[in-house]
Parts: sequence; C-alpha cells; structure tokens
Amino acid sequence: MTTTLARVQPDSFLTLHYRLGGPAGDIINTFAGQPATLSLGTGALAPAVEQCLLGLEEGQRSTFELPPGAAFGERNPAMQQWLSREVLTEMGDANERYAPGDVVQFPTPDGVGRFAGVVLQTRADGAVQFDFNHPLAGKSVSFEVHVIGIL
Repeated sequence: MTTTLARVQPDSFLTLHYRLGGPAGDIINTFAGQPATLSLGTGALAPAVEQCLLGLEEGQRSTFELPPGAAFGERNPAMQQWLSREVLTEMGDANERYAPGDVVQFPTPDGVGRFAGVVLQTRADGAVQFDFNHPLAGKSVSFEVHVIGIL
C-alpha cells in the first residue's frame, strides 16, 4: 500500500518553519524557535510567498529565490511620510524620542492591528519622517521553508 503525502492547497492550514531574507540578511526566521502556524489566503504571508508553498508535500524542505519586487512589491515613494509631533503624541508617548533607523509600531485605523514604520529623519519641530514600505519591498527575497504539517 502506498501512502500519499498531503500537499499544500490554497486554503491549507500549515505548521512550518520559514525564513525570509533579503540582501541585508534575515527579516524573519523561525528555524531556531517555535514553528509558525497559519492559514493560506488570510494575509499572513505575501501572495507571492504563498504561491511558492502550493504543491509542497508535508515534510518537504525548499528554498525559493524571488526577484526584486516580486514578494513585497516595488518601493513606493508615497510610503515615506512626515508625521507631526502632535500626531505622534496622539498615537503614543508624548516624551518618545526618535532616531533614524528606529522601527516604530502604530495602531491600524480600526485599532485591531499594528503596522510599522522606520524613522528616516527628524526635524527640530518634532516632526518625524517614516518609511512605511515593507523592508523587503523592491528587493530580491530568499524564502526557505520546511512544511511540518498540513491540515
């Protein structure tokens, strides 16, 4: 009797280890800790990354190289925005100090989720310029995965 291993489908619930990296190194890597559990099609992974998973078998390990912009789109200059000190105070700590390179978490408009921006520069009036592009936007992405379980 031959056993057929489960394969990843568009609506699969997965347990997996994965690593996403770009030219500057890893952005996320679960291999050293707990595996991730997620459902495909829910936005947990970028659509191009999900496409790499489709058809993989339970237990399979693979590495994919995605060309610049394929995984997280191109960099969008409109995603670099200045926020006034007043807006920053409304969203967080009035005494917070910001420096270029800091990653700052913000609440989504509905208050349910969060999103991040990277500080590009600050002004004397307290305004801060953030880059809200994904860190891997416009860059080549390496995606390594080990599919542990498929439901």
